[in-house]
Amino acid sequence: MDNQAEVREFLSSRRAKITPEQAGLPSGSRRRVPGLRRSEVAALADVSVEYYAKLERGNLAGVSPAVLEALARALQLDDAERAHLLNLAQTADGSDALTRPRRRTAQWKAHRSLQWVLDAVTAGPAFVRNGRMDLVALNELARAFYDDVYAAAGNQANLARFQFLDPASRRFYPDWEQAADVAVAILRTEAGRNPHDKDLHDLVGELSTRSDDFRTRWGAHNVRHHGTGTKRFHHHAVGDLTLAFEGLEMAAVPGLTLTIYTAEPGSVSEEGLRLLASWAATQKIASPAAQGAD
Repeated sequence: MDNQAEVREFLSSRRAKITPEQAGLPSGSRRRVPGLRRSEVAALADVSVEYYAKLERGNLAGVSPAVLEALARALQLDDAERAHLLNLAQTADGSDALTRPRRRTAQWKAHRSLQWVLDAVTAGPAFVRNGRMDLVALNELARAFYDDVYAAAGNQANLARFQFLDPASRRFYPDWEQAADVAVAILRTEAGRNPHDKDLHDLVGELSTRSDDFRTRWGAHNVRHHGTGTKRFHHHAVGDLTLAFEGLEMAAVPGLTLTIYTAEPGSVSEEGLRLLASWAATQKIASPAAQGAD
């Protein structure tokens, strides 16, 4: 990624999102720009207008942590946006080369003990993904849960490709627009954290070329942490599911996230997951590989 362009577009897009009223400033009647003026951000961050203009042109190299924090406060950045700004500053300084692992997670294989952990989760889908949204390890229920993702070889077990390039995603995600926003925000966060990942560059280029929905969202420069919440799904075999999820960063392999989906006890969705487990067992028995083993 072009660091200066990323910084320029991120800062200008955050500035455009804040109204004068939100910043405690008079709105006036002759404003020519959405959000705050550069001079207003500079005043809120206690830096000169010239210095802030330099930052918004994409020059974050050598900026002190105190200035970055003041900038984050002035632009009212949330935790994910603040982390993204720090990642962009590290890249500008070249320090990301020292702090960011260069592991290529596309070829990463789950070690046996991790697969045992995943397989021990029997009541809900459990899986590991990387920052590019590749599914790299799953339990049996997660494989059945994401059956639509694996149904088309072109998806390459990648949730972002499925989201934007596979029509089946419109059925799988009843709240498709929200799911699309989340997917792009995850990829944008990864781009700030690991800007030299060629596989990520290739994925973003592919999706930008083939999907207007992706390209529009990518240009918004939104980032987010995606660690917990509730989502709605529609599985082709068992119907509607409302599931809670928890995402856990894997300390042993930076950049990978373990996610577990669960249903509320006694709910229709819990029964749906039991039906999904039965369906998965039936599919396994009926598969040609299983038949050939008999």
